[in-house]
This record gives sequence, C-alpha cells and structure tokens, in this order.
Amino acid sequence: MRVVFLGTPEFAVPALDALAREHEVALVVAQPDKPAGRGMHMHAPAVAVRAKALGLPLAQPAKIREAAALDAIRAARPDVGIVVAYGKILPNALLEIPRHGFINIHASLLPRYRGAAPIQRAIEHGEAETGVTIMRVDEELDHGARLAVAKTAIDPDEHTPSLAARLSALGAEALLPVLEALANGTAVDTPQEHAVATYASKIEKQEGHIDWSASARSIYDKYRAFDPWPGVFTDTLKLNEIAPATGSGQPGTILTVDESGVTVAAGEDAIRLITVQRPGKSRISAFELARTVGWRAGMPL
Repeated sequence: MRVVFLGTPEFAVPALDALAREHEVALVVAQPDKPAGRGMHMHAPAVAVRAKALGLPLAQPAKIREAAALDAIRAARPDVGIVVAYGKILPNALLEIPRHGFINIHASLLPRYRGAAPIQRAIEHGEAETGVTIMRVDEELDHGARLAVAKTAIDPDEHTPSLAARLSALGAEALLPVLEALANGTAVDTPQEHAVATYASKIEKQEGHIDWSASARSIYDKYRAFDPWPGVFTDTLKLNEIAPATGSGQPGTILTVDESGVTVAAGEDAIRLITVQRPGKSRISAFELARTVGWRAGMPL
C-alpha cells in the first residue's frame, strides 16, 4: 500500500523501517528541526534523519493543520496513514485523506495509559506488564478502535529506555499484519472500553523531586520511570543511581554509610544511594560524598 508516515522520535524509527521494507512510503512527515544541547545547535528529529537515509520524501511542517501540509499529504495519494509518536493532535481534515484512515502505534494496552507518557507512567505505577496497541485514530485522544495488541512483561528493575526500545520493535512487528488485513478487508475493529480508560499525563520536571515519606518501592519505580529525564533528586542532590534497601527510621534520615552506599529511610523500607551529583559537579559515589561532607547515621539527608 501507499503509506504516509507521521513520526518524530527514535521510538518511531523501527516502524518506518518496517514500512519502507514492505510498502511504498509516499511521504514521511516529522516535526521541524529544533535547537538542542549546550550550543543550542539545530538538530533533526530521528525520523527525519532516517527518512533522509532511506531516500524517502520528507516534510517537516511547523503546523500539521496548515493548508500546505494537508495539500502535500493529499498529493501523496496515500492508501493509509501511520502515526507513531508524532507529537501533535491530528485534525479531522487530515484523518479523512487516506482511504483506510490513520493507524497509530500506542505504547500501552489501551484503554490503559492513554496520553503522552504511557511507558513512563506504567513503570512509575509498578506495572508488571504492558505492550503496544495498533489502533485507529479519531479526533479524541487515543480513543479509536483496537486492531491488534501485543504484550510484554516489565522487569521490576527495568528503566524507561530499555522498555521503550522493546515496545518500539514490538509495535513495528505488530503493525505489518494489520496493514495486510486492511488491504484484504479482514481487519477486525475492537472498540475500547472507554469507561475504564486511564491517562498517562506528560511528565513534568518537578515530579522528579523525592518525597521520602513515600515507600521505597514507589521511589525506586519513579527513579526507573524518570530515566533519563527528569531523573530523581532532592533540593541539593541528583540521585543518579539508587536501589531498594531494608531498614526503617524517620523518612529522609540516613540509616547507614558504608562502601555500598548511603542508606536513607523512606516511608516504608529504605533507599540506598549509590551515585549522586551536586549542582555543577561531576557524578560521585554516595560513599565518597558522605566522607567528604561528614554524613553519619541519624542525620537528615
């Protein structure tokens, strides 16, 4: 089939690769290049870089709703549109262009975790399983009928980057049979149970601030979820590497200091700080920092 592909980050690249192998990608649409890094140099999004490497037609409109962008997609004469983490709500005028509509790869088991951060929120909430849903796109957020679902376990020590990479590959694999079914008229639409939908809101930086009155497991899950951004931190310290530990005491109080790290009491159990970082400083072992600043058991962190 002739495909128009909308996507932006690295998560979308495996799906683009799969489509380029099996279908005719008539146009790739990505977000515009943006300044990034200390020098604020312009950087192209991963999908744009990959589209150029594959020699595919590429558009990077500032607004997907603008007439020029819609005209470019119409001119591509797509049979189907595929959207993977594009980053913008698609208008109805766009959704009506392909004869098979638009299909999305969403990184959760819908209707759970609709929204911007399904991978991070699933880890943050301690889920043992997640997956991808291949779904139809309508004008509401992650609301359309499911066409396929693929599941995967979440390891209790897994962080966002590794889970995202696995879900990205899983989504690309699950997409191709759906397109085949659309082409031959055998696709099955399964409506979502909207009454039990949950939402995965965008991550805000301040969410990484540690509340020591929370359980150690909750703090550790947040640490796994918020890797690499925004991380977890206190008022004066970024916690680069931590682990669950045993122990009890006043939340936020240092329990032990030894070569394995600095153990701090949480609302339930404790957290071992392994490597940390002060503002403007390099990463350092928590034990070394403790020796430098004089941390002792019984002191507040």
